[in-house]
Amino acid sequence: MSPHTPASYLSGLFSLDGRVAVVTGGSSGIGRAIAEALALAGASVVVVARRESELDATVADLTALGGRAARVSADLTDRDAVCAAGDAAAEPFGEPDILVNAAGINLRPPLGDLTPDVWDTTMAVNLDAPFLLSQRYGPGMAERGYGRLIHITSQQAYRAFVSSGAYGVSKAALAALARSQAEAWSPQGVTANTLVPGFVMTPLNQRIQSDPALAESLAARTLIGRNGLAEDFAGAAVFLASPASAYVTGQALFVDGGFSTH
Repeated sequence: MSPHTPASYLSGLFSLDGRVAVVTGGSSGIGRAIAEALALAGASVVVVARRESELDATVADLTALGGRAARVSADLTDRDAVCAAGDAAAEPFGEPDILVNAAGINLRPPLGDLTPDVWDTTMAVNLDAPFLLSQRYGPGMAERGYGRLIHITSQQAYRAFVSSGAYGVSKAALAALARSQAEAWSPQGVTANTLVPGFVMTPLNQRIQSDPALAESLAARTLIGRNGLAEDFAGAAVFLASPASAYVTGQALFVDGGFSTH
């Protein structure tokens, strides 16, 4: 067979064979869809989340699809637990080449009611955990000459609406973290980028889904005419994790149906 067949060309661009990925929040929502996509693209995937039953179900599903998968249960609000999870996630398949920070907490009371406890919890999950895991894996990726840091942010990182509160602040800081990581490690082959959802029908957004009028108004703000689904992120995640994105770093890729341009 010719080495230049379409299949071999696409494989060279997007295959993750031999790569190891760690996906936080990988047992539900966007993180779950990304974990599946990376596994189907050839990566060995370690899913990090809190709920044991959802982790077990995710690993079973990925294995049934022919993937290699493992899981680590961790409370990402606790720094010591995050650091322990970082070490544990490197055990099943080795040090990761890809880190996807999809875990998030969506506490958004009116700003006047925002307490220090809510602020601290939001920052712990949405910002501190991605920072700590990136610090654990990023230097090793740079030493090996290949790494992909992918953070899931939010429209609230760029604009205020629907009570952005501490959530928006945490996601804006996460976008800035990706730029700092790109500056530090891209010369050694480690890219750092963010995926920016619009309103996506996941458990994290249950509060908005319970208000059909609000959900419909958000769909109307997109150019495509519907709200997002978790599987809409599969292709973008594989691209950012793969060799195809080697010259893309420090960027925010909006996967939002045109929400941000309307």
